[in-house]
Amino acid sequence: MNDDDPLYTIGELARRTGLPVKTIRFYSDRGIVSAIDRNPAGHRRYDSTAAASLDLVRTLRDLGLDLATIGKVVHGKASLPEVAATHAAALTAQIRTLCVRHAVLTVVAERGSTPQEMSLVHKLAKLSEDERRDLIGKFLDSVFGGINGEFAGIMRTMTPELPDHPDAGQVEAWVELSELTQDPDFRAGARRIAEHHAAEFAGSGTTWLRRNTAAAIRAEAGPALAAGVDPATPEADAVVAAVVARYAAGLGRSDDVALRRRLLAWLETVNDPRRERYFQLLALINGWAAPESLAPVFDWTIRAARQDSRS
Repeated sequence: MNDDDPLYTIGELARRTGLPVKTIRFYSDRGIVSAIDRNPAGHRRYDSTAAASLDLVRTLRDLGLDLATIGKVVHGKASLPEVAATHAAALTAQIRTLCVRHAVLTVVAERGSTPQEMSLVHKLAKLSEDERRDLIGKFLDSVFGGINGEFAGIMRTMTPELPDHPDAGQVEAWVELSELTQDPDFRAGARRIAEHHAAEFAGSGTTWLRRNTAAAIRAEAGPALAAGVDPATPEADAVVAAVVARYAAGLGRSDDVALRRRLLAWLETVNDPRRERYFQLLALINGWAAPESLAPVFDWTIRAARQDSRS
C-alpha cells in the first residue's frame, strides 16, 4: 500500500463491491481478505487490494470454487490457471453425471418404467467405457462368433463409441441401444443375417450383400414405390426380376426359384424394425449422419416378391 491508496471502512467496502457487510466480515475472519488496520473507533479498514481481492473472491464463488481453494489463489499459494483447469475438469465430470441423470429420468418418464426397469436403465447409463465395450463385444460375438466370413469391417461399423462428453440425447440413445443388444430375439435375427452372408457369399466377400443388394433394391424398387406401382402387378414382377438378376450376378449364379426364395428370406429377416433402430441409435451415439430408412422400399419388395414366388 502506498500513501495515496485510499482506505475503506467495511461499510464503504461493501458499497464499493456490492457485497454485504456480513459477507466481507466473514471473509476477513477466514483470512481470505485482510484489513490493513483499524480506525480510532476500532473499525477495520481495507485498501484497494482488498477490494480487488473481494471482486476475485465473488467471481470464483460464482464459479463454484470452495473457500479454501479461493484463499490459496488470493494469497498466491495456487495458480489461478491451474485452479481453473482443475475446477473445469471437475465440472466436466459433474456435467456428464448430470447428463446421465437427465437421460435416465427422461427415459423412465417416457416409458412409465417400474422401479426395476429404472434400476436397469440407470445401471446401463453409468457403465464405464470398458464395461460398454465389453457389453457390445459380447453382443457382436453372439452375432458373428464362429461364422466363417469377412466380418471385421461390419463389426467396426456396428460398434457405438459414446464420446467423452455426451449430450443427453446420446446417453438416451446408448441406454436404448444397450437394451436392444440384450434382446434374445434381436440377437437371433442378427445372427441369421450373418449366417446368410457367410453361406451365400463365401468366396465373394461377405460385404457384397450388405452393400449391393440393398443398393439394388433401392435402385430398382425405389422408383416403383415412388410411382405407386402395386406390388401385386406384373409391373412389380419385373422389378423383382431386376433385383434378383443383380443378386444372382453377385453370386455368379443363374436366377432360379430357390434363389428367389432365399432372397425373400433374407429380406424378411433383414427388414426388422429393431435392426433399423439399432443403426439409427448407432448414428446418434457416434455423431454420424442419420441413415436412410429402407423399410418402405423393403416392405414393397417383400410384398412383390411374395406375389412373384406364388406365380
